[in-house]
Order: sequence, then structure tokens, then C-alpha cells
Amino acid sequence: MTLPDCLRAAVDEAKTRVAALHAELPRWDLVVWTAGNVSERVRGTGGHDDLFVIKPSGVSYDELDADAMVVCDLDGKLVEGSRNPSSDTAAHGYVYRHMAEVGGVVHTHSTYAAAWSARGEEIPCVLTMMADEFGGPVPVGPFAIIGDDSIGRGIVETLSGHRSPAVLMQNHGPFTIGKTAKAAVKAAVLLEEVARAVHISRQLGEPVAIEQDAIDALYDRYQNVYGQR
Repeated sequence: MTLPDCLRAAVDEAKTRVAALHAELPRWDLVVWTAGNVSERVRGTGGHDDLFVIKPSGVSYDELDADAMVVCDLDGKLVEGSRNPSSDTAAHGYVYRHMAEVGGVVHTHSTYAAAWSARGEEIPCVLTMMADEFGGPVPVGPFAIIGDDSIGRGIVETLSGHRSPAVLMQNHGPFTIGKTAKAAVKAAVLLEEVARAVHISRQLGEPVAIEQDAIDALYDRYQNVYGQR
């Protein structure tokens, strides 16, 4: 597949953003070595020709600039770039094919979120930050092995109809989604923060759950009122 001329500028802009967002993962201690990835959807002219930008497989974070990024179609086939795309490319593509509202996907192995996924246990909503960003508990997705779109299917099945932009894939680690790649990175950062805080609170005793009506009110305020509009 050849990159359409009408998408050239959009793809180049996405490469620059995705390269910069990859730098946020080690900055917030969400990844080690070459693990983890960020992708961003580039919308085509009719939805069927959407593409996404993602990091190449096994390349260290200090080598990731805009020119290093690769471009794939939503089936995970390489459209532009000289390196193999991330090993999680099929999962990202599946999410984009089945969740039209998603514009960015992030995967990390951040320590505390991965620890919850190793237990196969959702993170209960016991902090206002969780109510704000995740709208309730952070759910657990099914165990799936890298190699095909099984991880993507698990993400979609778990998050479809769910307010949380994050899922803990069992025995693997967190994936986050967002309307933009930046929003998905933000969700990954906040996920690790609440995973750590709730883990520590459980060492001291049983955390106090937030009532559902309060969760709903907090979520509505944060999503629709908080910040600059």
C-alpha cells in the first residue's frame, strides 16, 4: 500500500507527536528497556482507509524520533517505514477497527499496574482521582498471548461500554485508550499512580469504597467541567 498524498501532512504531524509521547513513558517510569508503545490513528477520507503511527519493534527510547516511527493500516500491515512495527501492532489495529472513537492506544508494563494484572484483580475505585479519570474501577481483561489480535479482542471486549480508558490485561499489563494519543498516555500515567496508591493503602488496611453516586458526580465534573474549555 502506498501512502495517499492527502494524508502526507497528517501522517508527518502524527509521527512527531507519537515520537514525543514515547518520551513520556520512561519519564514517568512506565517502561523499561524497549518495552511499551504508543500509537495514534490518522483518519482517512472515509474511515476504511485510516492508518496509525506506532514505534518500531525493539528500538530503544533514546532512538525514537519522528523519522523512526512506522505507519500501518488497521490490519497491521506496514505502509511506511523500514523497520518492523511493534509486536503489539495487531492489538492496536484491532482496537482501531472496532472502536471508532479511539484515536490513541498505549501499552506499558508499569510496575504497580502490572502487579494488579498479575493477580487478575481489578483496581477498586477508592480514590477521587479514579472516579475522575476512570469513572469507577479499572477492569481486568482476559489472558492473551502476543502474536495475533487476541490482546486487541480482549481490550475491546472489556472496555466496550465501560467508562474506564484503561484495562489490566491479565498476567501481562495495562493498555489505555483515548480520543487522542496524548489522552491515552495521560490515562497510563494516572493508572500507575492510582495502582501504586491503592496497593499501598491495602498494606495498611482495607480501603474505603466511594459510593456510586459520588463516583458518577466526580466523573461528570471532571469530564465536563474541570480545566479549560
